[in-house]
Amino acid sequence: MNDLQTSLFVIGGVIVVGVISYNKWQEHKAKKSVERAFSSSHDDVLMAPEGRESREERLEPSIDGERHEPTFSENPYDDVAPVQQDAAAPHAEAELDAPVDFVQPIEEKELPVDYLIDCTIPLTLTTQLRGEKILPALQSLRHVGSKPVHFAGQHIDGGWEAITHGGIYKSLMAGVQLANRSNALNELEYSEFVMRLRQIADDFDADPDVPDMAEVMVTARSLHHFVTEYDAKLSVNVHTNGAPWSVTTLLAALERQGFDVRPEGRLVMPDGDGGVLFSLSTNVTLAEETTSRLTLLLDVPVVSPARDGFGAMTACARSLAARLDGTVVDDGNQPLSDASLNEISGQLEVFYADMESADIPAGSTRALRLFN
Repeated sequence: MNDLQTSLFVIGGVIVVGVISYNKWQEHKAKKSVERAFSSSHDDVLMAPEGRESREERLEPSIDGERHEPTFSENPYDDVAPVQQDAAAPHAEAELDAPVDFVQPIEEKELPVDYLIDCTIPLTLTTQLRGEKILPALQSLRHVGSKPVHFAGQHIDGGWEAITHGGIYKSLMAGVQLANRSNALNELEYSEFVMRLRQIADDFDADPDVPDMAEVMVTARSLHHFVTEYDAKLSVNVHTNGAPWSVTTLLAALERQGFDVRPEGRLVMPDGDGGVLFSLSTNVTLAEETTSRLTLLLDVPVVSPARDGFGAMTACARSLAARLDGTVVDDGNQPLSDASLNEISGQLEVFYADMESADIPAGSTRALRLFN
C-alpha cells in the first residue's frame, strides 16, 4: 500500500467519524427539543381511561369499516399509551421558541395545522417572507403516503393563519396527519415528510425543529387506536313483504325522495350543507333488474349529533317501508321495533359524548379528517 492509498484511508475514516458524530448531535438536539416541548404535560382526554370510568355501556365500533349493531363491552383503553400534544402548536399567538399555553381550540380558528391530530414541526425563519413566495414551494409537499400535509404561518402581528397571498410571515408550521381510517403514520412516511420538509426549509433558510421519530410513532399509533375504536357505522334495512322491487323504478323513486346519485353509483342523502347524512345501497349490481332489500347506512363519527343522522335515517326507512310495502329489519332480518331503535339512539348519545370529551366531536373538521 503506497502513501497515497494510506492517506485516502485516513481521510475517509475521519469523514465517516465526522458524519456519525454530526448525526448523533442532531438526534440529541431533536430529543432535547421534544423533552422541552412536553415538559408541561397536559391531561390526555383522548386515551386516558380515567375520563371514562363512568361509562358502563357503549356502541361496539367496527374496526374494519363493516356495519354493525350496538353491543356492550368493557373499556378498551386500559393499555393504550396517551397521545401527546405538541406544545409548539400554531394556534397560540406567541413566538415559536417561547412557552405556549393553548388559548383556544383549533376548531375556532380554522387553522389547517391541528396540534391534536398532526405531527407539527415549527420552522423558524431568519427573515420575514411573503405568502406568494412561500406557497409555490409548499405545493410539492401535500401528502406523504396516504397522510395529508398542511402548513400555517405566523403573521407579523403574531397571529397564526393559513398561508395566503399578501400575507407576511415570520415563522411557519408544518403538520402531517398522524392517523386516518387506514393506518397510523409510519416510519417511512415520517422520514419522507422530514426529508422533503428539510428541502423546503433550505429554500427559505429556515431551521426546522424535528421531533424524535420514536415519540411520533407512539403518538400516531395511539391516535389510530382511537380512530379504530370509534370507526362505527350503523345500518337499518328495508325488506320487501312481497315481490322484489324493480331497480330502475326504485332509483327514480329514491331520487324523488331526496337521494343524490353520486358518480360512483352511491346513493346519499345530503345534509343540506354540502355533507352527507347517510347513504343507501340496493345490495345488487348494476346488471341485476330487481332487489328485495335496501340498506341505509350511517357513518357515525362524521355526522354531527346536532343533525340527528340516526333519527333521519330511521324515519326515511319507515317512510320507504310504508311506500314500498316493506318492513324495517336489522342485519339478521329481524324486525326493528321502536323500542329497539330508541335503545340504539340512547347508546349513540353516550358514543357522541365520548367523542366530545376526546376533543374530537362527531362531524367536526377534526373528525372528518381522521375518519376519511
